[in-house]
Amino acid sequence: MSELLASLENINVHFSGQTVLENAALRVKSGEIVTLIGPNGAGKTTLVRAVLGLLKPQSGNVWRKTDLRIGYMPQKLQVDASMPLSVERFLRLVPGVARTGALDALAQVGAERVIDSPLQGISGGELQRVLLARALLRQPELLVLDEPVQGVDFAGQAELYQLITRLRDQYGCGVLMVSHDLHLVMNTTDQVICLNRHVCCSGHPEQVSNDPAFVELFGQGVRNLAIYHHHHDHTHDLHGSVQRPPVQSDDCKDCKHA
Repeated sequence: MSELLASLENINVHFSGQTVLENAALRVKSGEIVTLIGPNGAGKTTLVRAVLGLLKPQSGNVWRKTDLRIGYMPQKLQVDASMPLSVERFLRLVPGVARTGALDALAQVGAERVIDSPLQGISGGELQRVLLARALLRQPELLVLDEPVQGVDFAGQAELYQLITRLRDQYGCGVLMVSHDLHLVMNTTDQVICLNRHVCCSGHPEQVSNDPAFVELFGQGVRNLAIYHHHHDHTHDLHGSVQRPPVQSDDCKDCKHA
């Protein structure tokens, strides 16, 4: 059976009197990829920060499995060009990691060749793989990925999403991902949460792509982009066995967007 890793209910967050999140919710289980989508300013990163425990909502319930191991891949990383930091040294900033561990993590994401390269000198796609490798070093039960393909070309984006799916299948971890790439993410995720300061709709990708709230938010043209071809309507337990959860949908019949 899939294990519940994290759950947020009725999350409300306000900054300087402005509503950032209103009654937002999500659940992530082992072996499941959950993707947050929505326009800029929808509160996606804020919701992720609540999952990570970096932000305390004004109200609502945040639950995480006891001693949950989380691997986090940030949206971007800026390193001073003058800092002498190789990929190996960057990965070994994680406590207890030796060169062999760094090399193994890089091999898992197909980037072992850059281990001795300056961090500032690798390509955007290579950097994203290095950040993913760093997230794997903690042997996470939950991977949290904030815009994991940012700055990567189209071909590289597809490869990274396929890699994330393979890692989920291999380790049975849960994945919480923020993405704008509707044309790709609908084929590589199990559950989609459409967010615009509150949850507009949620469920399996095919279900969400036909939801009126989704079409209202992204436009009529998105219907063709968001066709769900992967047919991956299941999750896996920690041993790789298929688990078929009940369909969940949170249609927002009274949804009003700014």
